[in-house]
Amino acid sequence: MNLNLRNAILSNISNNDQNQLEATIVDAIQSGEEKMLPGLGVLFELIWNQSDDQEKQEMIEALEQGVKSATPGS
Repeated sequence: MNLNLRNAILSNISNNDQNQLEATIVDAIQSGEEKMLPGLGVLFELIWNQSDDQEKQEMIEALEQGVKSATPGS
């Protein structure tokens, strides 16, 4: 069986409005389940591909700060 996970995730959210997309993200993060990570990755890919260079730089800076604050011992 050849399952394209990216396409399956996109198909599942293709008709979602902003509120539903936000609920999906919040639920995935709050659940803390490893199985939700691929879906968050696909959503991040969509955001990244729709962002200009300035927005990408802001995301990278936010990510750097998040990594630093999440790292044990920092």
